[in-house]
Amino acid sequence: MTELWTALQPHLSFWIGLAWAAYVLWLAGWIVMQKREPVATLSWILSLALLPVAGLVVYHWLGPTRIRRNRIKRSQARARMGELRLGAQQAHEASPLMRLAEAASGFLPSSCERVKLLVGGAAKFNALVDAIESARYHVHLEYYIFEPDITGTRIRDALVAKAREGVKIRLLVDALGSAKLSREFLAPLREAGGEVAFFHRFRLRRLWHPRLNLRTHRKIVVIDGSIGFTGGINITDTENEALREDAFHDLHLRMDGQAVRWLQLAFAEDWVYTTGRAAQDADLWPQMPNGPIRAQVLPAGPDSPWETIHRVMLGALHRAQKRIWLVTPYFVPGEAARLALTSAALRGVDVRLLVPRRSDSALVSAAARSYFDELIGAGVRVFEYPRMLHTKALLVDSDISVLGSSNFDNRSFRLNFELCVLFEDTGVATALESVLAEDLSHGREVHGQRNSGFWRELGEASARLLSPLL
Repeated sequence: MTELWTALQPHLSFWIGLAWAAYVLWLAGWIVMQKREPVATLSWILSLALLPVAGLVVYHWLGPTRIRRNRIKRSQARARMGELRLGAQQAHEASPLMRLAEAASGFLPSSCERVKLLVGGAAKFNALVDAIESARYHVHLEYYIFEPDITGTRIRDALVAKAREGVKIRLLVDALGSAKLSREFLAPLREAGGEVAFFHRFRLRRLWHPRLNLRTHRKIVVIDGSIGFTGGINITDTENEALREDAFHDLHLRMDGQAVRWLQLAFAEDWVYTTGRAAQDADLWPQMPNGPIRAQVLPAGPDSPWETIHRVMLGALHRAQKRIWLVTPYFVPGEAARLALTSAALRGVDVRLLVPRRSDSALVSAAARSYFDELIGAGVRVFEYPRMLHTKALLVDSDISVLGSSNFDNRSFRLNFELCVLFEDTGVATALESVLAEDLSHGREVHGQRNSGFWRELGEASARLLSPLL
């Protein structure tokens, strides 16, 4: 054995080098066939070449093959919806922007009777409890974060009371975001007849196939098929300023009318995908007349290659003539978004960006600041909100509003399951303008070239390198 090792030792580096070269060539072919952006493709190849074993594991967990496998699973779930999708189809007059959204998502333009903006968690939770108490047939909820705290207990108890009355309760939560939910906390709801499911639940037997990077970030509530809630506010004390002075500042909305049927469809698809059981209630799709507010539900996620919310936002940015106001807690734009924002500012559009001065992710905050000089140089006005801002909203001109769960970053546009609503209505835009103008008045405007120091600028530039993963 010693003699064999001695004979092989002079050639060991050659064989290791040959094995590494073969590995890199095989890996490069695999990744190139994913047909991602050239920069992302080269980044993955270089990273995995330098980390032969660990890199391969990371790519398997986080890379595009994981997304494609889940895309197939969700397409199968959609196929099982069949007649339910037909029951939700009521077309409404469509603008070019809405036709883009329809082609990318498969969800048709619709309308609302009423839309009410809910500023802050206290307003949202009060409105939600009132709506739950009015339910006669069913209450469907889907959340990224549902915590067993004071706020979560209040919502759970409202659901338990309705379940005891015979109202059908279905609660779908993300397994990672709502990891604090225990069997004991959920027991009263289940004992009352409510159903609970966890999206992409972690299981030891699937250790090689975790879904840690593919989360449902949606916030959906549908009551009796005619009342809907969506936006950015999770069910947690962290977003309830009635309980905490440092609560996240956020925005939600209640919508009544025909468009709620599309919220229902988004929830129903996620429910059957997660549980394997389709909701078969007879009252899921109530008939409603067209309302005066043009609206379109925008579901997006890694089950679709079209990045619906991203495309609609870019379409709205390119359409802008007078105003673009963008509010987001996480601002990590791609090249197309940066070009759209700076081009709009250069052609004289009033472009304003509002982000938190310090978000709950130091890395994302640093990456966001690395773009400020370019934006300001083009004429974009950048504002920093004094505390954690969790609002996700886009206001364009006097009629376009996009509200929902999606941040302005790669993770929301490509990896998370998100949901927003596009409104083409001057009334909704005016209401949103009032909310955002108030928020902008509390922000500090960032001016000119920032003297943040060498080390801070280096940190921001380094964080920017990770933008595709943030």
